[in-house]
Amino acid sequence: MAESSGGSSFMYMSSDNVKGLILALSSSLFIGASFIVKKKGLKRAGASGTRAGVGGYSYLYEPLWWAGMITMIVGEVANFTAYAFAPAILVTPLGALSIIVSAVLAHIMLKEKLHILGILGCILCVVGSTTIVLHAPQEREIDSVKDVWNLALEPAFLLYSISVISLALVLIFHFVSRYGNTHVMVYIGICSLMGSLSVMSCKALGIALKLTFEGMNQLIYPETWVFAMVVVMCVVTQMNYLNKALDTFNTAVVSPIYYVMFTSFTILASVIMFKDWDRQNPSQIITELCGFITILAGTFLLHTTKDMGDNITSGLNVYPGLTTIHSSRFVVTKRSENNGFSMEEIPLRRQESRTP
Repeated sequence: MAESSGGSSFMYMSSDNVKGLILALSSSLFIGASFIVKKKGLKRAGASGTRAGVGGYSYLYEPLWWAGMITMIVGEVANFTAYAFAPAILVTPLGALSIIVSAVLAHIMLKEKLHILGILGCILCVVGSTTIVLHAPQEREIDSVKDVWNLALEPAFLLYSISVISLALVLIFHFVSRYGNTHVMVYIGICSLMGSLSVMSCKALGIALKLTFEGMNQLIYPETWVFAMVVVMCVVTQMNYLNKALDTFNTAVVSPIYYVMFTSFTILASVIMFKDWDRQNPSQIITELCGFITILAGTFLLHTTKDMGDNITSGLNVYPGLTTIHSSRFVVTKRSENNGFSMEEIPLRRQESRTP
């Protein structure tokens, strides 16, 4: 019965689902474009002041950056509203469209090349993420924000929340100063970890607002305002370190990796908080795990083949940009001191110094 009803839901969409679909598509377009507009604003601000990647905030005085920020906010509001009308199984996969929008606009406007294997990496990321979400269970019925609060206070999700916050703090206070400007995963890791908590809080807040508009006032409960404060704190942290990532690394790399990690941590948080896998059979869970492996493969291609045509070396690599047994390094696009972009081989982990 569950499968037949699920199949019929794709054949017929209610008016609410159509609204959610339109909002989700609009959200992806706005968010994908915002990466490019903000990047151009960051580059312009960095040319006349201290770059965000080294702790500067001159971009706050750049109108183009604010245009990108407003575009992102519009996209996030549209995405937030979409969850109030349509189930996550419909809304979440459409976020992958922002990867394509960002990569295409980066190629056109920022002249950031995305070669064939990079395109394949994008496709794998989209396919893997879509596979995970399309095989996720339906959302459980929530009648009050107190129901979400009780789910958030269960031991498993409390442990997850404490682990996420602890790991984010370790990244911020220990790894950012050492590896933030050379390892793209540091900044994006912080954004993704905090993003998983912000989505859970956004979902709770969206449920509260929807129930309020339906006549069941949820604003009288303190839990609603606690979720709102968590959203604000997490989003501010995300935006700060996302700016640093965009200012330091190539947009066509930052955008897909951020999407992959953000989606993965968000799905993990949802599985823990709403116990989604308790309502699934083994084949569905295995399919989701296969989707996750596909995401990892896409991330690997994106990370190792960026600008491969512009980084041809002789003798070491037969396929430029790919790792070989002679060099366990990934090629990462890094901003140089003269505000341009240069290709450097950045090791994924700190290597011991060697005597020549």
